[in-house]
Amino acid sequence: MAEAAKAFGSIVRIEPADFDAIIRRQDKPLVVFSKGGIFSTKYQYLMGYKGLVFYTKTATPLNLPPGAEVIKAKKIWIPTY
Repeated sequence: MAEAAKAFGSIVRIEPADFDAIIRRQDKPLVVFSKGGIFSTKYQYLMGYKGLVFYTKTATPLNLPPGAEVIKAKKIWIPTY
């Protein structure tokens, strides 16, 4: 687990509303997005901001701002501590 944390660096889990507020502070944010789930659909988002990586998970897709560069990932895996 410690090796996974080193590889990922600092990942900050935040609520979807906080993720939305941070993403709107940037002109052209880069967002990694994944859609998945077994029993219900889950949407996961990652974004870098000022040296940190922010992560959120939602039951509904976020309305990303125009100009956002979105990369669709097959899967997003976040280590748990």
